[in-house]
Amino acid sequence: MNRTDTLLKHALELKANSSLLGVRFAVAGLLFLAPLPAQNPTFLVSQKAASSVGFYTSEGKHLASVAVGAHPHEMVLSPDGRFAYTTDNGTMAIEQAGAGGNTVSIVDVEARRKVGEISLGKYHRPHGIDYDPHSGYLLVTTENPDQLLLVDPKSRKVLREYDTGGQTPHIVKVSLDGKSAYVSNARSGTLAVIALDSGETTLIPTGDRPEGSVLSKDGNTLYVAHRESHNVAIIDTRAKKKIGDIKTGKGPVRVGISGDERYLAYALITGEQIGIADIAARSEIATVDLDGGPVSLHVSSDGELAFAAAQDIDTVYVVSIKERKLVQKFKTTSGAGPDPVMRIHSR
Repeated sequence: MNRTDTLLKHALELKANSSLLGVRFAVAGLLFLAPLPAQNPTFLVSQKAASSVGFYTSEGKHLASVAVGAHPHEMVLSPDGRFAYTTDNGTMAIEQAGAGGNTVSIVDVEARRKVGEISLGKYHRPHGIDYDPHSGYLLVTTENPDQLLLVDPKSRKVLREYDTGGQTPHIVKVSLDGKSAYVSNARSGTLAVIALDSGETTLIPTGDRPEGSVLSKDGNTLYVAHRESHNVAIIDTRAKKKIGDIKTGKGPVRVGISGDERYLAYALITGEQIGIADIAARSEIATVDLDGGPVSLHVSSDGELAFAAAQDIDTVYVVSIKERKLVQKFKTTSGAGPDPVMRIHSR
């Protein structure tokens, strides 16, 4: 007998042996214990080539696409999951010439529609983006000119700009206390640590072409992937210095951390693999072969799965970090050019 049947039997017994008031309480208890409507896991995909954000079922079926600015590179969710913000770079790669775009698009995730955009004015080619839950502001990097911007998504205005001290600022991560931003200067081989109140910048040499990064849960360590030197640099954020390296396969571009913080998972664009490293041992312990070069990687909220995409072949991959194997892949719409992939929950 299942739980619901047991509760129903109990309610009927009360009806026979108790007052009408007792029955009402029993029925109310039965209704109170009934499960709430389930939420459906959905993949949210920044479709760089198609200049849109795509929604896909957990099985990979296309549900909808929402047009945003030209060639969005990175995407971040508001803490409540209501809005997605995309950096509308305007070009497909940092190697391409051109003025580029100058907007951040705002997508209502539940309604699956664009509800606005933020003009960055004279700042073009936005790339990295992060959300500071303390202030409610966005941090956005731009490549033309090389800057970090503090943006208010409510007023849709640029509040302040910061010099990153290097060329082609790429990915940005905000510190856990919201006081600092960590920016990888892709063409300079440095990590900029920027104090958001004073604007003071500390440059840390890290390796060739730093790109994606991830913070430890306590915020004391930052891991930065380096596409050309084939390593993940380990940064002590309190001392503001590099304290080690993890050698990887070819071309790590994005990196995430497992829920138990034992492992790093990273996208190897040149090697066409997902790499997995043991953090304590500072060594790569496994690679998962793919059929395309992944340009992105995000880790699920429980830290169990890595989501990646190969934009050149319109494919999304799901890798189990613990089991070190590919557990799912699916095709996006043709010509989508998927980049960041996140898993959300929608009704």
